[in-house]
Amino acid sequence: MKGVEADRSTMFGAETTARANVNVALIKYWGKRDPALNLPATGSISLTIDGLRVETSCAFGAEPADQCVIDGDADAGDDAARVLHFVDLVRAEARIDARARVRTTSSVPKGIGLASSAAAFASIAVAASRAAGLRLEPPALSALARRGSGSAARSIFGGFVEWHRGERADGRDSIAEPLLGPAEWDLRLVVAVTSLERKAVSSRDGMQRAASSPLYPAWVETAERDLAEARRAIAARDLDAVGQVAEHSAFKMHAIGLAARPPLLYWRGTTLDCVHRVWALREEGTRGYVTIDAGPQVKVLCEPGDASRIAAALGEVPGVEQVLTCRPGAGAEVRA
Repeated sequence: MKGVEADRSTMFGAETTARANVNVALIKYWGKRDPALNLPATGSISLTIDGLRVETSCAFGAEPADQCVIDGDADAGDDAARVLHFVDLVRAEARIDARARVRTTSSVPKGIGLASSAAAFASIAVAASRAAGLRLEPPALSALARRGSGSAARSIFGGFVEWHRGERADGRDSIAEPLLGPAEWDLRLVVAVTSLERKAVSSRDGMQRAASSPLYPAWVETAERDLAEARRAIAARDLDAVGQVAEHSAFKMHAIGLAARPPLLYWRGTTLDCVHRVWALREEGTRGYVTIDAGPQVKVLCEPGDASRIAAALGEVPGVEQVLTCRPGAGAEVRA
């Protein structure tokens, strides 16, 4: 029944529970060289953040059918089908055919540009692989999570993370790796939620549309330069340098969409108002840098001491639904 969690008095085995945090791309992932394997056209660099997470419990057993409950909904339609397709990959890797029970609970609204799928599939990868008897090392978990959602490859790790494009056709070298752990550079990411409506064009469909843009080849050609610049800035813990290249990457990504056919625009009027407010604060000496993913939400990278002022200013922008302030977060982990 819709909205009712599946009966737990079944023949499923021991349950494994894992959780993973959202990550926010600073050097963006936008476009695929292989859609079936979720292989990116370029590398990317992100920051995993605390406070927006997905928790997944998984068990396998001798039941006649799989069960998938998403946020208490036992009839989650396409979302459940996508999860169970991913579980098929885990079963194939573990060489088992047992049925699965998967239950996910999220603190992240889905489909509004807050990377809920990254946290979801990172947590599912950890919980399902462990429940299936696999003991995968982090690089292998990253490659597995990528199959569910490309950016989930990054949520396996905490802090600053780089996801490599890779060169192999099978994708085994398209994995993420940590650059700086969450305790190695204390920053804040202030998130202004400008709309809670599900976006009309998914990230997956948006990437396909982006390929029609005349700006797309330049995006691919300039990616390595942006990645190298960001790596240097992160290693030096240079907020201004990281922020400048992150803003550059974000606005390039959205320019591709504007020049696509048909055009693709994720922003709302409030999105632009937030951007201008952050830029005005920067002129006044408050160092914050904007990034925007495939959605209307505005994220601002800043020093801890500036976070409260930036959050207060964004909260005053008409149309902002809520403002969150997040620390660097940990990677995906099994919950004890």
